[in-house]
Amino acid sequence: MATATMSAPTALLTAEQFAQLPDDGRRTELVQGMVIEMPPPSFSHGKVCWKAGWIVGNFVVPRDLGHIISNDAGVVTERDPDTVRGPDVAYFSYETLARDARPDPYPEVAPDLAVEVRSPSERTGALMAKVGEYLNGGVKVVCVVDPERRIVTVHTQDEFARVLTDADELTLPEVFPDFRVPVRAFFE
Repeated sequence: MATATMSAPTALLTAEQFAQLPDDGRRTELVQGMVIEMPPPSFSHGKVCWKAGWIVGNFVVPRDLGHIISNDAGVVTERDPDTVRGPDVAYFSYETLARDARPDPYPEVAPDLAVEVRSPSERTGALMAKVGEYLNGGVKVVCVVDPERRIVTVHTQDEFARVLTDADELTLPEVFPDFRVPVRAFFE
């Protein structure tokens, strides 16, 4: 008769404990208190992430509207147990996060906008769970940029998802009333 062995349960980490872990070069997120390793992004993923940051930055910076973060900088989406996600690009208006704020390790408020660039290996269910975490955590708008399908899907708390093709124009009235950019700009 086979017997099962049980190992001691792993203690769940808080966002603050996660921030104190040594940087061993791995790309990780904290999901409900557990450290999850993620594969390094591909060249094309990095290019579209840069383009998304550039597009948002070209709108935000000249107007002095707020903070932009990228490079998977941590955003707390859930507490108890804690989840820390690293959006590809995020925007915090100065109304949301004061101009002189220097949150350490992570802001205690949700960004106004989170942008996720879909990786070819990313499962739809996992991606939609992440979008739900952002929205439930207070993010006003989540844009999912899909380079393979050349679409941007806009998720908000109040509407059904809007799917835009590269022939459409992206607007984000929930965060930027006068923002307009062709979707194809993310893929050029």
